Amino acid sequence: MSGNKTLRIACIVMLFALAMPAAASSIVKNEPQTSSASGPEDPRAQQLVQRLEQIRSMDKSNLSTSEKRSLRKEVKQTRKEMKALSGGVYLSVGALIIVILLLILLL
Repeated sequence: MSGNKTLRIACIVMLFALAMPAAASSIVKNEPQTSSASGPEDPRAQQLVQRLEQIRSMDKSNLSTSEKRSLRKEVKQTRKEMKALSGGVYLSVGALIIVILLLILLL
């Protein structure tokens, strides 16, 4: 392949990589995924889900600003911990398209 053709292909791949995740994220609703149908099997994850439900059901209107801030920090920390517990490798649509294009070009 010539350098010009390789540059064009690289530009197209980068365009897909940047444009596809943005377009896909606008379609999907942002619903909290704190609990699944069967519930998490890990006891620590169950505790975290219960704590998030407690915080969600609290009456926050009579809390001070500092208490609300500490609750927000706790929720963020809990979500980070749940994310770490879930593990797994996730591929975006853009990354999947790039992999497929590279496989087509190389094979």
